[in-house]
Amino acid sequence: MTKKELKEFLDAKVEQYNRLDFIDSDPIQIPHKFSKKEDIEIAGFLSATIAWGNRKSIINNANKMMQLLDNAPFDFVINHEEKDLEPLESFVHRTFNGIDFITFIKSLQHIYNNHNGLEAVFSKHANKQSIQPAIHEFKTIFFEIEHLKRTEKHVSDPLKKSAAKRINMFLRWMVRQDKTGVDFGIWQSISPSILSCPLDVHSGNVARKLGLLKRKQNDAKALAELDLSLRKLDKNDPVKYDFALFGLGVFEGF
Repeated sequence: MTKKELKEFLDAKVEQYNRLDFIDSDPIQIPHKFSKKEDIEIAGFLSATIAWGNRKSIINNANKMMQLLDNAPFDFVINHEEKDLEPLESFVHRTFNGIDFITFIKSLQHIYNNHNGLEAVFSKHANKQSIQPAIHEFKTIFFEIEHLKRTEKHVSDPLKKSAAKRINMFLRWMVRQDKTGVDFGIWQSISPSILSCPLDVHSGNVARKLGLLKRKQNDAKALAELDLSLRKLDKNDPVKYDFALFGLGVFEGF
């Protein structure tokens, strides 16, 4: 395929998959249950955090998280007392357990009370080329509170070679301006042009088959390579191609 043909092919796939019925089978449905900005971003962050493994299980467990937060995540985060956290101890999704969940709630409270919220942390530390340095700074701030070392593995760090798939997906949800109503676009202090594609086994394999990615590992270096390729196709909205790569991989077995 020529570059022009590749762009036309992928743009058509974006149009095919970047539509409202995509929500029905994706964890993005969880933040779509809410209308308040802070509820959307907290529900989105927690759902993205556990977005690995079986998709049905991810969605079921993300719904359980919201139920444990009384279906009012921001109010719970800000106003919870110690006794309110006890029911969260029973939560488990793969290696993410109740202790991790409680730490995340306390850390989110710390971020809203002392750092002006999630959006402020990411926008303060993003640069004009990339959101990845902001993810590194976010992890540092997130674990300023007392925590067990084990919980740190649930927030990725691009400066430690991670592709940070789940945080990049969460940032796509929050930042990307989406005319079809899938992504929220509620964080207007960050440009969609600096976002990175959530790189996983599906999007990585498809990207390699299409010649967008040569590196074999799905790590930070591969993400930087994929970023360059996608920005050549659309410098203003490169991560729209996540829909194309993911759809081709998961729904079409490309």
